[in-house]
Amino acid sequence: MFNKLWMKLVIVFGAAGLLITSFTAFRIWSFGSQVEYQKADAAIVLGAAVWNGKPSPVLRERVDHALWLYKNGYVDKLVFTGGRGDGEKTAESEAARDYAMKKDVQADDILIETESAITEENLQYAYELAKEKKLKTFALVSDPLHMKRAMLLAKTIGMNVYSSPAQTSAYQTINSQIPFLCREVFLYIGYVVSRPFRS
Repeated sequence: MFNKLWMKLVIVFGAAGLLITSFTAFRIWSFGSQVEYQKADAAIVLGAAVWNGKPSPVLRERVDHALWLYKNGYVDKLVFTGGRGDGEKTAESEAARDYAMKKDVQADDILIETESAITEENLQYAYELAKEKKLKTFALVSDPLHMKRAMLLAKTIGMNVYSSPAQTSAYQTINSQIPFLCREVFLYIGYVVSRPFRS
C-alpha cells in the first residue's frame, strides 16, 4: 500500500516538474523574439567572453545590436558590463568599449563597469553606474535565450527596461541553442523559487 502511494506521488510530482520545465522553456524561447523599439536613455549590454582581448562572437553580436540602437537614435548612451574572465587581462566591458569606439562611438557616450561576473551583478553594477549619470530608462541587450531571465532580474532591482535582444546570435545551431536553453530554464526556475527567501 505504502509503496503504491509513493509511486503515485513520484509520478505526479515528476509529471508536474516536466510540465513546469516545458512551459518555462517555451516562455524563454518565445520571449527571445520580442523586441521593444522604445526610446531609452541607454542600452545596457550584458557581458560575454573575451578572446585574447577582443570580443568573442557572442559579445560582438550583442555590441553590434547596441551600436545599431545608438546610431538609429533609440539610445543616447551605451553601458557595457562584465569583468575579467580567467586568464584574461581585458575585462569584457573594456573589450566592448574598445570595439564600440572603433565603430565611431564617442567616448563620452560610453559607461563601463569592470567587476561583475554573473548576470545579476552585470545589472546591479550597471544600474548603480547609470543612476550616478541620471539615466533612468534602458534597452537591455543580450542573446535572445538570455532575455527572459535578464528582464526578470532587471525589473526585480527596480530598473525601467525594454527588451532588445540581439537580432543575430553566435548560437545558431540546435547543438548550441539547446544547452543554452537548458541552462536558462534551470537558472530561471531556480531564481523564481528562491525569490521568497531573498532579503
